[in-house]
Amino acid sequence: MSDNGFEAVIGLEIHVQLGTATKLFCGDRSQFGSAPNTNVCPVCLGLPGALPVTNAAAVELAVKAALGLHCTVHLTSVFARKQYFYPDLPKGYQISQYDRPLATDGWLELVDAAASRRRIRVRRIHIEEDAGKLIHDRLPRRTAIDLNRAGVPLVEIVTEPDLANPAEARAVLVRLKRLLQYLQVSDCDMEKGSLRVDANISLRPRGARTLGTKTEIKNLNSFSNVERALTSEAERQADLLARGGAVTQETLLWDARAGSARVMRSKEESHDYRYFPDPDLPPLVLTAQMVDRVRRDLPELPEARERRFRTEYEIPGYDADVLTADRDVADYFEAVARDCGDPKAASNWVMTEVLAWANEQGAPVSAFPVPPPRLAQLIELIADGTLSNRLARQVLTRMMTTAEPPRAIVEAAGLASVGDPDQLEAWVAEVVDAHPEEAARFREGEAKLLSFFMGRIMKASSGKAEPRQTAELLRSRLLADH
Repeated sequence: MSDNGFEAVIGLEIHVQLGTATKLFCGDRSQFGSAPNTNVCPVCLGLPGALPVTNAAAVELAVKAALGLHCTVHLTSVFARKQYFYPDLPKGYQISQYDRPLATDGWLELVDAAASRRRIRVRRIHIEEDAGKLIHDRLPRRTAIDLNRAGVPLVEIVTEPDLANPAEARAVLVRLKRLLQYLQVSDCDMEKGSLRVDANISLRPRGARTLGTKTEIKNLNSFSNVERALTSEAERQADLLARGGAVTQETLLWDARAGSARVMRSKEESHDYRYFPDPDLPPLVLTAQMVDRVRRDLPELPEARERRFRTEYEIPGYDADVLTADRDVADYFEAVARDCGDPKAASNWVMTEVLAWANEQGAPVSAFPVPPPRLAQLIELIADGTLSNRLARQVLTRMMTTAEPPRAIVEAAGLASVGDPDQLEAWVAEVVDAHPEEAARFREGEAKLLSFFMGRIMKASSGKAEPRQTAELLRSRLLADH
């Protein structure tokens, strides 16, 4: 991204669907995928005389999100009516929070490529209801309206303009998603609309303190599109300013296929919405005891768990980052590591075989058919020389379709590694004698050829040659005088 002497200032507004079974102010289901306009009632349809009642479970999840982001939770907050007309908003207003939100003044830690850490400030978190959805491709030349989402509970998380480039915005969203999933506040599934992002960006001369005129970008349906859209808009603004033009404050709609944004409307200010306290809802009053209980029940947060994995299990930073990206993965790894006593081996197996299965199946690691104690037993069979890594993968494949422990599978199928020195020596001699040129190159210093010979021996032995003994015999034979 060429800056033309300007620097970007970016802030994010993230809408997160709270993981409740029902909506924010009524008992209708909030599940995704129902037939259009089936999860509706007089409250979310905005019919006269229907009164809202606040969902206590949604409030607790919102408090959990606020505490996870180190916010100050206010014991009293106020629901307000945000007035605007749109076809998918049947009441003609949205119930949200304005001047007295649930929580303020939090932060999220951002870690850069050099592993340095800084805090991205969270200005506020407030609770609000979702609107319905306009569907443009269902009926020819018509727009349909599905009100199933109307009234679904959300929290809006607003950051301060602390982000300096599009890559940082993407990184913050990745870490925020991980945090909210750890807290089990939301599934954060962008395809289902559980997490939606609006991004604000302005440019200013590099080193300046005042902010430039900002634009807001909507319709960002993936983290990669957030980064692409911000990059495109930063380049547009920089080019405009470099030519002596002025940025207009407006809302833009991102077109991912075209790779560009178009003007949606002029940017609204808060006074445009004519906020006022909702007369049908009393102030939301929490008790200090309730907030303390939620705080005590918070799980270990991902940043803390990542640091602990590095120190307690002495695994590399890359491993710790991958393993803590998902709470199910972290739980599974930790159970395996504790049972087998070899954290690095546990990390290797979880990051390769277990995550490969989860990606192929599109399923969570918690659904992996081999429970942690059984995978730990398999790793122990490798450690004691019973199995090579190659044979262990064969055993794991069988473990995924049977409830038998790994040792029983090894004994029944005769898959144990061969440690008999005479047999190992015979395999070594066969392979070395068949590759005299490679043997000569090894003696001349090409140490990497050792893995070539080991691979051929494993193939000749159907993977049964015990690796450590075989490697010792192989080195001895290769280095012997001829």
